[in-house]
Amino acid sequence: MSVLQVQNLTKDYGHNRGVFDVSFTVNKGEVYGFLGPNGAGKTTAIRHIMGFSKPQKGHTFVNNLDSWEHAADIQKNLGYLPGEIALPESLTGTQFIKMMADLRGIKDFTHTDYLIDKFELEPAGKLKRMSLGMKRKLAIVTAFMHDPAVLVLDEPTSGLDPIMQTVFIEFIKAEKERGKTILISSHIFSEIDATCDRISIIKDGRLISSFVADDLRYNEQKVFEIEFLSTEEFNRFYEDIEAKKDLHVLDANHLKKQAKIQVEDNDINHFINHISTYDLKFFSEIKFTLEDYFMKFYDRNLDTEEGAK
Repeated sequence: MSVLQVQNLTKDYGHNRGVFDVSFTVNKGEVYGFLGPNGAGKTTAIRHIMGFSKPQKGHTFVNNLDSWEHAADIQKNLGYLPGEIALPESLTGTQFIKMMADLRGIKDFTHTDYLIDKFELEPAGKLKRMSLGMKRKLAIVTAFMHDPAVLVLDEPTSGLDPIMQTVFIEFIKAEKERGKTILISSHIFSEIDATCDRISIIKDGRLISSFVADDLRYNEQKVFEIEFLSTEEFNRFYEDIEAKKDLHVLDANHLKKQAKIQVEDNDINHFINHISTYDLKFFSEIKFTLEDYFMKFYDRNLDTEEGAK
């Protein structure tokens, strides 16, 4: 059952900024990753899901309610963590938590106190004096304090230190086990890879790939790197594969006596038997990562790319 639906969403701000014909769904109990660099269009899509912006074309729905027409009703039962946090600096963190609790009608602070403790939030100080990391913790606590069934998280660990990033990832895994439906927008590969069931990659406001995360994690094509003990052994290997054509060589470096070989899962035993006939210095598998897949679609000079946020 689809909880979040984005159907042919288009919002064109001009100069190739915005989102263009974006469609995806997030199913009940699923963690869905929305992956792309800053400026790719992730936040624009999320603002439409939240009902903050009206589409030029297409629709977004949360629990079958149109986001634009029923924004107030949707937001009552949804946890939202914005990428850029704007907080009332005249308040303390404690006062802000109390204000959000009053808005949501929360009387029992058991769950809120659990979140404050888990994320090591120190809410007593003035918001204007809080560090970015402490403000992010406060935003996390207030996004989750009413224990919503649906969560929309935009760059959720931005500003958190590595230890707290790990705490957050483990928390998301636990929330998924509780049946929560979660959309995570991020440019951090480890965050998406560790938590998500399905992933979409966005570039210049357009979805360029959508896939099941496990299909990538357990790719049937494996890549091995080998180095031979001698130039003679390397040359013998290279002559053999040139003659037989039964191995897919991705790269070969005669000077370093190294080669990279791509092997299908069902051919691995044959490959091991074949390679064991040579004298090797080392032999190892090169893991194919989410970042490797992502870089197929993006130039590595990501900081030079421009687009819509």
